[in-house]
Parts: sequence; structure tokens; C-alpha cells
Amino acid sequence: MGGITHLTKEVKAWLKRKNGPDEILRVVPDWNSKEEIFRYRLLYAYAEKTEDLGCILFDAEGYWIYDGDVLSVEEQEQLSRFIMNYVEVL
Repeated sequence: MGGITHLTKEVKAWLKRKNGPDEILRVVPDWNSKEEIFRYRLLYAYAEKTEDLGCILFDAEGYWIYDGDVLSVEEQEQLSRFIMNYVEVL
């Protein structure tokens, strides 16, 4: 995988929203071994909203793409950096 770190369990991420109040999101990993793609579903963590915010997909080289229409480019970049740099506390 080229030394790329990926989340192995669900975590919460703080999202600094460009337009609107900041939010805490659930980042839920979904590995698809057939496609060799790491997919992370993005959901609201504490709101009663059940809206799916889309997902961020990473290929084996670490390139990512956002599949959704809710997040701005800056918000997508925040979350992709969070996922790539996440270090689990032991």
C-alpha cells in the first residue's frame, strides 16, 4: 500500500464548515478488496440528521476523491487530511 495509513475503525472528526456551524462527523471505513479502494462514509455524529454526507475514496496510491455533493472542496480536503494523518492512541 505504499506506506499509506488508513483508518481501521469508525472515528469522529471535527469539521470546520466553510458555510455554517462546525460539526462532528462519523468517519466509517468500508474496505473494498475487489476494487482495492478504501471508502470512508461520512455521517453526522450527534445530530438527529440521518443524511449521508457522501464518502471519500482512496486508491492504493493514496489519491482520493469525494463522492457526494454536500461538502465544499476545503471541507473535503480537511477530512482527507484527517483520514491520512489519523494516529490511533493506544
